[in-house]
Order: sequence, then structure tokens, then C-alpha cells
Amino acid sequence: MDRRWVRPLGMALSAATVISAMAPMQVMANTSTNFDYRKKVIGLSGIMTITGEMTANVTRAQFARMLVRASAYRGVLTDTSNVSVFADVKSGDEYAAAIRIAAEKGWMTGYLGGNFRPSQYVTLNEAAKGILYLLGYTAEDFDGDQYNKRMAQYAYLDLNENISSNDPAALLTKSDCVNLFYNLMKAKQKNGSEYAYVLDAEIDSDGEINALAMADNAVRGPKVVEDRTELYHTIPFDLDDASIFLNGEAVGKDALEAASANMAVLYYSSMTHTIWAYTPSESSDADKRVVKGFVEAIYYRNTDTLEPSSVTLDDGYTYGLASSEMKFAFSIYGSLKVGDEVVLIYEVSGNSDDDEGTFTVVDYVEY
Repeated sequence: MDRRWVRPLGMALSAATVISAMAPMQVMANTSTNFDYRKKVIGLSGIMTITGEMTANVTRAQFARMLVRASAYRGVLTDTSNVSVFADVKSGDEYAAAIRIAAEKGWMTGYLGGNFRPSQYVTLNEAAKGILYLLGYTAEDFDGDQYNKRMAQYAYLDLNENISSNDPAALLTKSDCVNLFYNLMKAKQKNGSEYAYVLDAEIDSDGEINALAMADNAVRGPKVVEDRTELYHTIPFDLDDASIFLNGEAVGKDALEAASANMAVLYYSSMTHTIWAYTPSESSDADKRVVKGFVEAIYYRNTDTLEPSSVTLDDGYTYGLASSEMKFAFSIYGSLKVGDEVVLIYEVSGNSDDDEGTFTVVDYVEY
């Protein structure tokens, strides 16, 4: 059946399109109690992975990497370090570079004997120190009583919002870290500026993180992969440490590998280590869907214009062309012609199960 073009839905992979892959972002009120929203914002930021058991405790090594990824130094963080700063952290360790930066900046400290104890679980007091240092505070700000003054400032800045325990000796879980770093993003730095801007985010009128502002200009894609090997050749960072969204849902790397065995369209951000993947599925509730086929027809609004309005593939469906970029690609000046094989990335409005539904192309890959 045909799907009629009704209205423009924006340029290919616009900021709204990228972010809407995470969750129904239109519900912005009361997000301080919406852990799913917080979790997806933190996943998008690249600070930490948001899959797996959220009640698991976080090690000092893992927290050191979270701190660096939440800082202005995230762009220089490498997988390994050439220098071993602590006796129990080898230079080739996956956390070595993050531990070195966190120690050099004073965000975290080691123990007597030159050890860092990377596998030891991080405490709330240690985490609060690191977060306060990211905000611009130093030891001089807590002269006389480092321990208590630091925890008092932590509470004063509302960094404790939704944290499971107020005990400084409590061990942090992954869910605590989601809340802690979300609270960091909402907080003001010592100099008065909002920390959200450090991570290319902003605060909305409700005082919450506006996820739409976090769309990264460094997003790459679309890339089509059709097997596991191609997946690993396409993504330039470790999938074990990536935030992955498959058809709008957070998943682990195993699900992405399985999807890639058939065909998946990928977008990714090297800066945030985030992957957005889409597979052909008419039952998908994701904001975007994909289809592979041959172009059977290109339609124009009327005989007086060279501007195409829609295309039909050999699946029998018609897909609207709304943006100037998509119209140009299928015009006489573009590269796509009848008979070409393409993968279309499209958005759905209305009811896709009846004739009132609308499919609108937002991106494509030419075979």
C-alpha cells in the first residue's frame, strides 16, 4: 500500500532525531524522579555504560574513568597509558590512562605504598571528592576539616539527589553513579557556570538536563553492516565499553552482534562511545526504521517542477521526501536513479498499519 507524504520532518539525523532514539523525550516534567531518563542521558553523554546490572558496585578504576569522561579531558582519554603511576596499575591496563589523569588532577588519590587499589569499590566520600573537584573546588576550600566540609558542600549543591545512601563510607552502585553524574551535570561550578556545558548539554526551564541539546555534531553514519566482522571494522571503539541503542532500546553488544548478522544501519559517536542501530522491522516502535530495496519510481509534485516529492521501492511502499537534502539526492542532479539499490532510513507518523500512515525519508545509503 502507498504511504502518503504529509509534512516535513527535518534534515537527516537532526539533533531531535538522534536523541529521540533514546526515549519519549517529549515528557520533560518531573524527570528528577525518572531514573530511565537519567540513565539514558548519562548513556548518551558517554560517561558510563548503562547496560548490565545497575545494582553492581563500582570499582575505583571504573569511577576514575567515569570522572575523566565527565570532564574536559574526555577528548584526550586513550585506551592505555605509556606510564604506570601506581604499582598495582600496569601501563597497559584498560583503566591506566584514566587513573593517571584522575590522580594527576587530584580527583582521586592513592594509598601508602604507591598503590591505587583499582579493584576496590569506590565509596561515596571518594566519589564526592572527585565530583567536587570537577566543579572547580580544591583542598583549600575545605581547610580544617576536609572530610566533613566536603560532604557538607556535596549536600549543599544537591549532588546527593536520588543517591541511595548518605553514609560517606557507603559503596556506590552503577545506579548511584547515574544519579551522581546527572546531578553533576545540573550543578553549578565554583565559578558560577553550569557544568552541563562542559558536556555539550544545557539545563531546561524545569531545571533538568535537556537531552536534545546533547546531540553531538561528531555523529557518524549511516553505515550499513551485514555481518559481525563488518560491525567491528566499522565502529572505531570497543563495543564492551559502548552505550548501544538498538531500535531505540538500550542493549548489550551481543544484541548488536546478532542484529548485524542480517543487516543493521549504524550511527555512532566516537566522543561519547554511543551507537544507534536500526534493523528492518515493521513492528519496531523506534523513531526511525530502515528498509532495503530497489527504487521503482520517483514522483514529482507536478510537471512544472524538478523537485521530487516521494519514491517507491520494490516493496510496494511509497516514502516521502521532505528535506532539501533528500529531495536533491533523488532529483535529476542527485546520484540516485530508478533501478538503484538503496537502504532508506525513514520516520513514521500516524498509524503505519493503515493508509493514513506516513513514511518520510531522513537518510539513505546507496549500494
